[in-house]
Amino acid sequence: MVGLFFSGIGLSATAPQLTLFLVDDLGASLSVAGLYYLTNLMAPVAGYLIGRLSDRSENRLVLYRICALAGAVGWTVNAFAHAIWVPFVVSIVALSIGGAAMSQLFAACRDELNRNPTGADSRVISVVRMAYTAGFILGPVLGAWFGSVAGLRAVLLATAACLVAQIIPLGTQRVVRFRRVTRVSADGVPEVVADAGPAALIVFTGLTIVAMAGDTIKFGYLPIYMDQNLGLPDSLRGAVIGLQPLLEFCLMPIAAWCADRFGLLRVFSVGIALGAIADIAYATSTSVAGVIAGQVLVAGQWGCVAGLGVVIAQDLYPSRVGTASGIFMSSVPIAGALGGAVGGLGAGALGLPHVFLPPAVLSAGAFVGMVLLAQWQRKREAELVGAVDPGSS
Repeated sequence: MVGLFFSGIGLSATAPQLTLFLVDDLGASLSVAGLYYLTNLMAPVAGYLIGRLSDRSENRLVLYRICALAGAVGWTVNAFAHAIWVPFVVSIVALSIGGAAMSQLFAACRDELNRNPTGADSRVISVVRMAYTAGFILGPVLGAWFGSVAGLRAVLLATAACLVAQIIPLGTQRVVRFRRVTRVSADGVPEVVADAGPAALIVFTGLTIVAMAGDTIKFGYLPIYMDQNLGLPDSLRGAVIGLQPLLEFCLMPIAAWCADRFGLLRVFSVGIALGAIADIAYATSTSVAGVIAGQVLVAGQWGCVAGLGVVIAQDLYPSRVGTASGIFMSSVPIAGALGGAVGGLGAGALGLPHVFLPPAVLSAGAFVGMVLLAQWQRKREAELVGAVDPGSS
């Protein structure tokens, strides 16, 4: 929790000011600065490769430390960069690796929970994830203040320091990889049975990407809509934007409790539905009340995605939890790229606030897909129970 808190502070302190750094300090045009975010498409490749390596290693925390240090080196190089191509190369080579650190920490958490089940595993991982969200809420405030005092390059160095700091609380701790036993042979020997493979994980991650595309559109166009169309003052716009992460932080443990009670995919599907309704609220709002309603609904969506997503990914591919964590954690940057494309086309064709209608349609389709995936998962679990204990069926 302490490690992820530092990570959340560092990354969120830089994110809002990165475009400003590319334009003001490196002389990039706005269009070139926008292209920088296409480097996020390297994240799933790095996440998959590191996850595969993690699932072959005995101690996942070694890779966690390596990934964190790679990210720290990348941000340090960016802080001293004077050519616009440097951040692009650093993002592809180093920051994509650094971004896999959190997925490896969650894989280590899953190993420990499999070894010592709590009966409330979803809530345990959700609480760990809440630490990152807390850092992400605090980071932009600290980053804006520190940037005004010391400059943008100093903010990048502070981010590097935070990424190093995230590995300190774990010290030299080891978490040995856990091999899941799913049945016992007739002679009493435990056996590891291959799961259904990565297909369900890929479907789940793809549906999450589609459902979360609207988040990028919200960040890009909701402030403009509140300013130009609704005429809201700066203070009120800031309060509306800040409402969502605060509510998300509060709703994450509630989502985890519901998941332990009603099922992971069921609750996650509800979260996706809330996102679709939120986009409709944005698209039809004529006052600040509609925008606030959308923010509350998005907080519910993120409470489910942030708190439950990696748990579901690991559950869908239990024999390769490192790979599952790495693939799923790459869904957010890919969703950002998709949302940027959809938002750019939608803003030109539909205008504000109707630019939120396409992501509403995408989220509705993702909701249907999640419901079907939940039904498939329940059927598969029933078949596995019958295979382990035929008499129980």
